[in-house]
Amino acid sequence: MKNRTKNTLLLVMAVIAEFAVLIGLIQFQQNILMSFSLPIRAMLMIVIQWALLVVPVAFMICKKTHLKDIGFSNRYITKQILIGLTIAVVLSLVFTVIPILLGFKEFVGSTTYTQPWQFVYQFAYMTIGVALAEEVFYRGFLFKYLLDINHSKWFAIIVSSLIFGLSHIINGDAIQVFTTSLLGIFFFLCRDKIKNCSMLSLIIAHGFHNALITLLVAVL
Repeated sequence: MKNRTKNTLLLVMAVIAEFAVLIGLIQFQQNILMSFSLPIRAMLMIVIQWALLVVPVAFMICKKTHLKDIGFSNRYITKQILIGLTIAVVLSLVFTVIPILLGFKEFVGSTTYTQPWQFVYQFAYMTIGVALAEEVFYRGFLFKYLLDINHSKWFAIIVSSLIFGLSHIINGDAIQVFTTSLLGIFFFLCRDKIKNCSMLSLIIAHGFHNALITLLVAVL
């Protein structure tokens, strides 16, 4: 019981630290980032997202947790990538293309991008920046240690998805918290139910889905 309480407190501290880092990143983006030149700004936009990995990586090193323990696999890499791309396309069709065609484009999103390089950069930023950091923390690290504490898969899925949703309240609203929480649950179900769907698959699905919103809003 003492060990479980200790692990719970450590995990709560990890989540608080992660939110503190997230707030710091948002403040940096809003108040400092624009002072840099465009090439440096583009690079920093991706690199600073990796700050969100500091907490889970430090925790995993202390606990001697391996990448495979949080959902990564070195088997069937091509299948993992294709699964991620397929999930992204399905999500984009249902939640971006169809709503836009039905006249709800303003609810889907907006963009000022017009140049091809901007859309290419968006895919890189969303995938190896945002999605990598968020998936490793929420669907990897947080899920694994919630499961260790409670031994209930659905408890770990729901709690980690709710925390994922709440992380978007900082620069979003209640609707975004709700939708991202559901998205988190969906990603968990994909990894649980789809053979060879790994953490890599979810990173690709998450990143490409986000980037496709920008692209589809611009072209449809």
